[in-house]
Amino acid sequence: MGLEEGVWDLPPASSPKSCSQQSQYELMRPRVLRRNGRGGRMTSLKGSMIVSVNQPYFAPFPGFFYKAGLSDLLVILDEVQFPRGTTWISRNRFKNDQGTLWLTIPVWKKGLGLQKISEVRICHEGRWPRKHLESLKSAYGRSPFFEEHVDFLQELFTSPPALLLEMNLRIISYLLSRLGVEAGFVLLSSLGVKGAGENLLVEICRAVGASTFLAPNQARKYLTPEVFQERGVSLRFFRYVAPVYPQLWGEFVANLSAFDLLFNCGPKAWEVLSRQQPQGARSPKATKSPAGLGPANTSSPDGC
Repeated sequence: MGLEEGVWDLPPASSPKSCSQQSQYELMRPRVLRRNGRGGRMTSLKGSMIVSVNQPYFAPFPGFFYKAGLSDLLVILDEVQFPRGTTWISRNRFKNDQGTLWLTIPVWKKGLGLQKISEVRICHEGRWPRKHLESLKSAYGRSPFFEEHVDFLQELFTSPPALLLEMNLRIISYLLSRLGVEAGFVLLSSLGVKGAGENLLVEICRAVGASTFLAPNQARKYLTPEVFQERGVSLRFFRYVAPVYPQLWGEFVANLSAFDLLFNCGPKAWEVLSRQQPQGARSPKATKSPAGLGPANTSSPDGC
């Protein structure tokens, strides 16, 4: 099992149809970081830092962003192996009048052997970009806030990038911004650290000067606190509860892409997500209303 792949309580991804996939996205620099001299490691301006990691999922579910909101820095694991089977990195769930709507980004795999996530290329054959865009318009055209995001989706699917990582980072960056999450993110490949399993996680913390590594409760069985403590890093776990909110098309479906939450709840999306989390959780680093979306307590027409 890859790092941060499969440690969330999500339904299994059905097998996508096969298609016979180096990003220029080096770094979104978080505002809390600086480097100590040339080539020095990054440290927090506040004297401490909470770091978390995740693979670059396609249109991630809300829990991805809740974890980012609890962190100072999210490290994107772009140098780990791309799974051979089905994966959230190229596939995710939305909702339409038929129920669950799966959208898959076709990628080149046949004959390429093991690939790093950063190496996976999108297959541009066929009309799937237009079909994906039309599926989203059909599914969400009547949702309260869909029109605010049409331009982004139009641009994304009209000119898909060459690399799957590039597409996913565009989406992640957009959703972080629209949800108002202030945490920065950085690519593992830009840190110059090596290792596997827990040792890699510890080295990531050391490379960015983090004092705490944050992971979901489901990861407890994979992580050993002593391994982190011996290197001066504390290990902290959090519990994520899938938020419930008004949706189109009948019975509520949990843990769809965060786009579903955003299309239905707009400027209150982060409030809806965070207010349903367990009491006592650390206050997320998403305190400002997204630019252009008005104050955080603006009432939504759908009752979010």
